[in-house]
Formats: sequence, structure tokens, C-alpha cells
Amino acid sequence: MRLKRQYRKPITQVVIFLQETDDEVAFTTEYTDEMTTHRYRVVRLWEQDAAQFLNNPALLPFAPLARTDSPSSLLSQVAQSVAKISNRVERQNIAGCTEIFAGLRFTKDLIRQFLREDIMQESVIYQDILQKGEFKLLYRQLNRRFGEIDTSTIERIRALSTEQLEALGEAFLDFASVDDLVTWLDQLQ
Repeated sequence: MRLKRQYRKPITQVVIFLQETDDEVAFTTEYTDEMTTHRYRVVRLWEQDAAQFLNNPALLPFAPLARTDSPSSLLSQVAQSVAKISNRVERQNIAGCTEIFAGLRFTKDLIRQFLREDIMQESVIYQDILQKGEFKLLYRQLNRRFGEIDTSTIERIRALSTEQLEALGEAFLDFASVDDLVTWLDQLQ
């Protein structure tokens, strides 16, 4: 309603299903509750022609989820399209997103066969996922060793880059107390 009122344009709600399913919810175009009714268009990616995704770099990550008779051929086409993106940062981010979505449908080995891991690893999305994983592991280790750590120190750790988290993971082995952790963090700045 806010969009309709603000822009005075027709609004179409769309629900996109990424993974193939025979659940009836993927074939329903309306949600009704006591006081509201929402009608929406349903897009089931596994029924879509892959060509429409291959011709637009922004849509490339969805291509591996589209209809295909040959998964290897489709992933090869996607990889070729990604490789043609001239902007390095854009190529890395699209490659990272593509690999993540492809993982909903294909094996890691098949994906790695066509999408180079080094490109994906430079993706900001990949880095964010990696950083969150590193932070979670380090957070659990610190709490197990030193007990509950104050929020300000945890926030300082959360703000570290992936490389800094890795360095902290190694330095942590030499810490005798939380004070050593704080000193290490202070030395970074």
C-alpha cells in the first residue's frame, strides 16, 4: 500500500521459488487471512527457460536453477557468461552468488568443475559468509575458555576482517586471560 500510495503505480507482488517442489504452496497464487487477501504471481525457477537469465548479468545467479536437460551444459554456459563480465568486482560478486544458488541444485564437484573457486573467494558475499563463520567459531572458543565476554569486546571482534579473525584465532592460543585479548585488539589499532 505504501508503494502504491507513494508512487501511484500498479504494484505486482511476486513470489519466487528457488528449489523444485511439488508442495501446493508453490502453485498457489493467493494468500487469504481473516482481514487481508494477497494475490501474487508465482515464479518457479525450475520451469523457466535458462536463456532469459544468461543474457543479463544481474540474473546470472538464477540461471543454474532454471530448466535444463543438461546440467553440465547449463553450468558451462553460466561460467562462460560470468567470465565475459569485464568489471572484476562485479564478476566476482556474480560468481559468488551464482555458486551459492547453484549449490541448491548441483553437487559441489560439478559446480567447481565450471566456476573457478578463486573468483568466488574474492566475492564480498563469499567473504561475508566466511567472516560470519570465522566469528562464530572464535566466539564459541573464547566463551568456552574465558566465560562470557563483555559486549563491547565482542563488537570489536565482530568488526574484524576475515584475515584479522584468522590472526586472532592463532593468537588466541597464547592468551591466558581476556586482558590478553583486549591488549591484542588494542594493538590492531
